[in-house]
Amino acid sequence: MDYQKIASDVYNLAESDDPIAPIVREALQVIEQCLGQYGQDHVSLSFNGGKDCTVLLHLYAAVLARKVPSPHNPIFALYIPDPSPFSALEEFVKIATQDYLLDLFTCHLSSDIQLPVESVTPGVSTPTALKGSSDYIGHSLQTRPVGAARGGEGMRRALELYKLRFPDIQAILVGTRRTDPHGTTLSYRNVTDPGWPAFERINPIINWAYSDIWAFLRKLKVPYCTLYDEGYTSLGSTYNTLPNPALLVKDSDSSHTLPSSLTVVANNPNAMCFVESTPPKSSLTDIGPFTIIADNPDQICLADPVSDLRESESPRSTLGPFQVLVSDPNTQCQGEVNDRSVNGVRLPPRYRPAYELQDGALERAGRVSGRVISEV
Repeated sequence: MDYQKIASDVYNLAESDDPIAPIVREALQVIEQCLGQYGQDHVSLSFNGGKDCTVLLHLYAAVLARKVPSPHNPIFALYIPDPSPFSALEEFVKIATQDYLLDLFTCHLSSDIQLPVESVTPGVSTPTALKGSSDYIGHSLQTRPVGAARGGEGMRRALELYKLRFPDIQAILVGTRRTDPHGTTLSYRNVTDPGWPAFERINPIINWAYSDIWAFLRKLKVPYCTLYDEGYTSLGSTYNTLPNPALLVKDSDSSHTLPSSLTVVANNPNAMCFVESTPPKSSLTDIGPFTIIADNPDQICLADPVSDLRESESPRSTLGPFQVLVSDPNTQCQGEVNDRSVNGVRLPPRYRPAYELQDGALERAGRVSGRVISEV
């Protein structure tokens, strides 16, 4: 990862006339002030592979490259896994750790009871079953709400573990936004509640909207977890996280969907046929004209399987006209789109990528109600 290029790209964006430039400048100033007060050796970053903390990591890397004499030390970071995390998310955390040179500490809590990482409902008590537990780190648990911010007990215990291991860390950069659970009243900087480990939580992107996150990631081509390309918009545990139903591709949605396969039929079973798409010219709802390439005018040709055009760089492109090229112009052919099934088995539903969600208020629509485990 080229830190100097990151700094150049981010600071140039902040000084541009781009719509997100003001909030990028704002975030950089918050990080710069934190770094100026505490120094890199006393600042850590909460990173769990989600989109928000990925933005924050990229911003922090830019500030370090601009403000810290080279070569700078690895970035202190903290990872608090959700119960049953997605394997793709864990893989992205590993990749980001290598790319950004993170000194990442993973807080694995030793408990037979899985605890929420964040966002328990108001008034919910600390589990009495854990009271006096021998594997609890710190003082005895009390049966009461866990602080004014009502963060999860798992989060509190993880931070206590981190404080024990890294007592010099005084501030933690967090990717919380105003629309996150319990983010409404937060400011750029908030100390932890009484009874929690003593840290200052720094929230540089607190005023960013959902659309701002994706504008930043895509404009600067920042790598992110692949789950977001599969329709997930807010990542938590596999227990409570599904693709966002607002991004479901409907069969009738011809502006976003492509046929799962294409069958080209000619008159002779021995022919060789090739199917290739031409650049889409309009939002056509049909396949469009066909041309054929085959060695024999009397044959049956099957273009099966056909490359899935949804994997192209332009996932929103429409099918447009197809050309099936044939060596004999007299061959009689027809093309048809098959339904999304293989050997009679219905294929799973498809979802548009997270950055296509138009209404940021639906960001958490894929999160199952109940125990909510928020993105940090």
